[in-house]
Amino acid sequence: MHLPLNSLRAFEVSARFLSFTRAASELNVTQAAISQQVKNLEERMGVQLFRRLPRGLALTDEGIALLPVLAESFGRIGAVLQQFGDGRRLREVLTVGAVGTFAVGWLIPRLRDFQQAHPFVDFRLFTNNNRVDIAGEGLDYAIRFGDGAWHATEAEALLAAPLSPMCSPAVASFLRDPADLAGQVLLRSYRTDEWAAWFTAAALPCPLLRGTVFDSSLTMAEAAAQGAGVALLPTRMFARELQHGRLTRPFDIEIAGGSYWLTRLKSKQVTPAMQAFRAWLLDATN
Repeated sequence: MHLPLNSLRAFEVSARFLSFTRAASELNVTQAAISQQVKNLEERMGVQLFRRLPRGLALTDEGIALLPVLAESFGRIGAVLQQFGDGRRLREVLTVGAVGTFAVGWLIPRLRDFQQAHPFVDFRLFTNNNRVDIAGEGLDYAIRFGDGAWHATEAEALLAAPLSPMCSPAVASFLRDPADLAGQVLLRSYRTDEWAAWFTAAALPCPLLRGTVFDSSLTMAEAAAQGAGVALLPTRMFARELQHGRLTRPFDIEIAGGSYWLTRLKSKQVTPAMQAFRAWLLDATN
């Protein structure tokens, strides 16, 4: 049975409103055109879909059976058409998980550049504190901090992230040389050896550490900016805070803390959106 699409659409809208007049308004045609399209559909199908009442319409059993099928079908068609965002190419979802420090300190300020260059990508960003399950969270990519060694994962280096002490300007006013840090609250991350490594680089003994432990560099940086202590932070990720004077870097000594990596499961099939993001990201970080 070959049924005209316009007639099916006219019936579906009329059935939702139980009104030819309201259907005509939604479809921007006349009420007479809607009535005729529905009548033609009924004649082709050989069944009555509406009962015409003095004050409106009522669905017949056949109309009740047909309506949900058409509503779902037109809904799915509409959802697919919406993905053609630029009128030429199908929009493609790209789901990226990123450690919060990288997302806020590097990616978000540049995200508009990527979106303008690749309008077909429907970008989804999820942040984490460097603990991520790519498969379980359905991610195409994960941007992580570490040494690049993750099981069953392909990793490409993006940026080195050396760590340096940072604090508020008020706290920095008490610091004349690195040894003065021993008298300050030293904020800590879950990587317990960072301060010991920094004091070794400064040729000083590491003091007893009593500062709060944070699972995120972002929250630790905020605590430092508010005067809660001194934090070891990746300088490149907090350039705006340094520029605006919320944080200051009292000493130039830094240690290699690791790098940020673009990672994906080796079993993941690479899509055009993934290729576009990888190429842009590697170019922007090198």
